[in-house]
Amino acid sequence: MIELDNRTSLKIDTTLIDAIADSLTKKEIELILLSSDEMREINKTHRNIDKDTDVLSFPYEEMPMSPLGSIVISSSHVEAGSKEFGHTADDEFALLFIHGMLHLLGYDHEKDGGEMREKEAEIIEKFNLPKSLIIRTQG
Repeated sequence: MIELDNRTSLKIDTTLIDAIADSLTKKEIELILLSSDEMREINKTHRNIDKDTDVLSFPYEEMPMSPLGSIVISSSHVEAGSKEFGHTADDEFALLFIHGMLHLLGYDHEKDGGEMREKEAEIIEKFNLPKSLIIRTQG
């Protein structure tokens, strides 16, 4: 189950996101959609990187009945990515959500030799998302 906290004017249909989440976990997920300024501040505070980013994940400590974690997505990156790659904002949001979800589940593309990117491609295909999203995960 997803608890969406949309702090922007961007309208997102969460039907697809709910289905993706349900296919990967039964735990609750906090999903926050923020402006680029708020995202920059979170990135600076938690990663010591003073710039906006597209998606951040914060896994929670594993305990019975605990949520899986929080995913924070920048609305400006959703809008920019959808325009740049010619698909809908919902599709771009789904890609960023998948990326964040996999981090919550323990995947790490910086260390795993392509395992996370393969899982992203598998999920993109399973949910009939645009193939252009797969190409981006392979870079």
